[in-house]
Amino acid sequence: MRIFLAGASGVIGRRLVPLLRVAGHDVAGLTRTSENAAIIAELGASPVVCDVYDAAALTRAVAEYQPDAVLHELTDLPDDAAQIEAYRARHARIRIEGTHNLLAAARAAATARILAQSVAWPMPPGPGQESVAELERSVLAAGGVVLRYGQFYGEGTYHPDTVPNEPRIQIDRAAEQTVDALTEPTGVLELTDDGMRRLAASID
Repeated sequence: MRIFLAGASGVIGRRLVPLLRVAGHDVAGLTRTSENAAIIAELGASPVVCDVYDAAALTRAVAEYQPDAVLHELTDLPDDAAQIEAYRARHARIRIEGTHNLLAAARAAATARILAQSVAWPMPPGPGQESVAELERSVLAAGGVVLRYGQFYGEGTYHPDTVPNEPRIQIDRAAEQTVDALTEPTGVLELTDDGMRRLAASID
């Protein structure tokens, strides 16, 4: 397949690109910076430098690539876990506005499949909970696949040397399960160290 990977330079994106290439897929990797574009190219994908909040430019980029699937692994999180709360609104924005823009670009390019990163644990009331709910609602309404990951651990994550509470998933295993999910039908998938399982989905 031709995969448009949004978030290709992120902690899971950097693992996904080589796996997707080994599986025989062509990959275009979205990033906001030329610095990350070089990293994406080294990993084996075609870099696309574009801001997900520039809806017109994003639509042009996706339409030009004509992907079979859009894989949404975008986040806006700090390197330091202690700063997560300060990034809460930014991360909520990318989950809502970024997701809506990617869905619109996929529709414009007649891309039938979209898969999007979500979380497998309950969020406390507030922007985080609301943005996750909207991401999942909009992706499911578009006939896409919601990927509810457990907490990542391993090199490059917030838990490089420790194992977090369940639900959890080692980052390399998360990337492997994501590749397996590419052919799954619309719905909600939970990805953890226990494996990938399908959950009941609602778009209310």
